[in-house]
Amino acid sequence: FDYTTLLGKFGTMTQAAKSNFMGEGGASARAGFLLALSLTPSVMLALGVLEILTEYGAIRAAHRLLTPLLNPLLGLPGLTGLALITDLQSTDAGAALTKELYDNKEVTKKELIVMSAWQYSGAGLISNYFASGALIFSVLTVPVILPILIMFVMKFVGAIITRFALNTIYKGAFADEQSSN
Repeated sequence: FDYTTLLGKFGTMTQAAKSNFMGEGGASARAGFLLALSLTPSVMLALGVLEILTEYGAIRAAHRLLTPLLNPLLGLPGLTGLALITDLQSTDAGAALTKELYDNKEVTKKELIVMSAWQYSGAGLISNYFASGALIFSVLTVPVILPILIMFVMKFVGAIITRFALNTIYKGAFADEQSSN
C-alpha cells in the first residue's frame, strides 16, 4: 500500500481543446474522485427536477395516466404506478414502495415478480442515465433522448416477457393466488 501511488497525479493539458478539467494521463483515486465530482451536477439536476415535478403533482398525474397502460400490458393494478414511476428516479425508493405494497397485501406474488422485472431493468433510469450517460453525450450520434426512450420501452418488454412466462410456464406456481390477470 503506497500512499503516493494511491494519491496519483493530475493529468496534463497537452491539447486544451480536447482535454477536460482532469487533463490527460491522470490515474488513481484522484482521477476517480474527479470523475465522481464531474457527475455531481447532473445527479443534482435530475433529482432537483424530479423533486419539483413531484411537488407540483406530476407524479400523481403520471400515476393516473399509467393506470390504463399498466393493467392491460403488465397485468398490474393502478396503485403500482407510483412505485414504478418512483423507480425511474430512485432504485431504493421504488423497491421500498414495492415492498410496502407486497407487505400490505395490495399486490400478489405474481404482480410483485412482474413489478420487480420492470424495476430491475434500468433501475433508477432517469438519474443513472443523466449522471453516467452525461459522460458520453458528446459522442452520441443520435439524439440524447433516443437511448433513454429505448431503455424505457425495454423495461416494458422485459416485464411483458416475465408476465408471459408466469402465465404459461409457471402458471401452476400461482394457482392458489387471487390475481388481476
